[in-house]
Amino acid sequence: MGDFTDKVAVVTGTTGIGRAVTLKLARNGARVVALGIDVAGNTGLTGLAAAEKLDVLVLETDVTDPAAVSNSIGKAAGLAGGIDIIVNSAAVHPYGDATETPFDTFMHCMAVNVGSIHLTAQFGVPEMRKRGGGVIVNISSVQGHACQSGVSAYVASKGAIHSMTRAMALDFAADQIRVVSVSPGSVRTPILELAARTFEGPDADIEAVFQRFGAAHPLGRIGEPEEVADLVVFLASAKAAFITGTDHRIDGGLTAGLGVH
Repeated sequence: MGDFTDKVAVVTGTTGIGRAVTLKLARNGARVVALGIDVAGNTGLTGLAAAEKLDVLVLETDVTDPAAVSNSIGKAAGLAGGIDIIVNSAAVHPYGDATETPFDTFMHCMAVNVGSIHLTAQFGVPEMRKRGGGVIVNISSVQGHACQSGVSAYVASKGAIHSMTRAMALDFAADQIRVVSVSPGSVRTPILELAARTFEGPDADIEAVFQRFGAAHPLGRIGEPEEVADLVVFLASAKAAFITGTDHRIDGGLTAGLGVH
């Protein structure tokens, strides 16, 4: 996927896609600092990285807290005098329409899913400038393009990521910083498992539900975090050097057709 030797990467989110991206970057030679607030997720990622002797540092970080993000970005930059890659994967997924979603829930969703991208750029871009450039990859969703009902806060945040990605790509192009987004369909993550248990009950057969979710995709299955990580790592590599300001769907064909039979 590319040689990331001597590159320093910051990844937000230590479960699901964030975990897969962290491990993939580290296996390709990067020094990775992963930021997460999920204690179990942090511990699990630390253990996986240690088992493979990967250069991964996991920092417990509330990505909605400017002071916390600034501190963690500073620690990451201190590893090698700057930052080369930022992957923004941290996310929450509340359910409900605008009448069902409390305003504080809506604002928390925006703070995590969008605000964290602002904060990692605010503190990370100056560190990228020290390295002469860099890459920012924002994890969005196909629900930023077309959405289900009853997820108004989540889809608002994912649509905002697409617009923010374009704005950042223009703002930082002169610094040789590329900014792109990735929009997955249904992927085997804790968020998808939450969806299964929310709508099918706590005792649901998760694999059976995932098979049903997958049937909605033309390829007939859900995606795996490692598949998304492969795309992220490509976009972060020198092989994608002329790509910026764009969104890249990885959705098994989900948004390619019309839901008409």
